[in-house]
This record gives sequence, structure tokens and C-alpha cells, in this order.
Amino acid sequence: MIYLQIFWAFFIANILGYGGGPSSIPLIQNEVVSHYHWMTVQQFGETLALANALPSPINTKLGGYIGYQVAGVSGAIIAFIATVAPTAIAMIILLKSMNLFKDAPQVKSMTQSIRPIIAVLLGVLAYQFFQHAVMGAGWIHTIILSVASYILLERIRINPAIVIAASMIYGMILIK
Repeated sequence: MIYLQIFWAFFIANILGYGGGPSSIPLIQNEVVSHYHWMTVQQFGETLALANALPSPINTKLGGYIGYQVAGVSGAIIAFIATVAPTAIAMIILLKSMNLFKDAPQVKSMTQSIRPIIAVLLGVLAYQFFQHAVMGAGWIHTIILSVASYILLERIRINPAIVIAASMIYGMILIK
């Protein structure tokens, strides 16, 4: 039964996550944290941070890691297949019709209308992570890490993997 749950959690999150990783992450978080309770929000946040630091698509890394944590190697394989299957199915079905409808105003308007929804989903996810960071590390550490990350990522333009690694080291040394 656990294999079916793993497959369904990642299949649903990835088939409904129009646009790839950013839109699927909150859906995966909902399935993994809220629905099946395989992880806490903090554990999911840490997994997401680690997955962002590694190369390759974010959803496949999340699926593989979470599937492995829940049901070992078989769980990782099933989660990976469930993550990739919606895209493969969509590619097979839609590839032929893509060229016919790519310039249609309905398709363009649908794409434009999805963007605010993704922004809201990511905003809610960021707010939840911020709440748990404050509860876990405290206001001072959360503010220091937030401001430092913003400056390093947006102003100085340092690679996100370096910022994530530096934040992890900061947490290991200074946060109890």
C-alpha cells in the first residue's frame, strides 16, 4: 500500500504542477507533509534546500529522496517514475498538437493566468518556511540568514549552492 501512496503522491503533484518545479513544490509539500505525514515542514524545507543545491530537476531529486526515506530503494524508484510519468505522458500526447496551437490566444492567456497562482503558492510556501525557521532558530538567526541570503543572492549574485552551504554551516555552528 505504501508504494501506491508514494506513486499517487508524486504523480498527482507533478501532473497538477503546470510549469515544472516551482509550481509542483508546494503540491509535493502538501502531499508529503500534510496528507501523508512522511515529513515535517522543517524536514521538507531542509530537503528542498539540499535538493536545490544539487544539479538536475528539483522534483526528481525530491521524489527520489523522499521515496527512499519512506520505502527504501523501491520507494525511490516508484517516486521517480511517478515524478517523470506525467511529463512523459503529456509530451507523448501533446507534442503533435503543440505546433498547431502555440500561437492561439487561448493558450497564451492560459499561460499568463497561471503565473499569479504559482506566485501565491510559492509565497505561501515561503511564509510557512519562515514561520518554522523563526520557531526553530529564533528571530535573530532567521533575520540574519534572510538578509545575508538576500544580499548574497540578489546583490552580489553568488551561486545559490554556495549560499545554501554557508547557511548550513552557520546553522551547524551557531544554532542549537
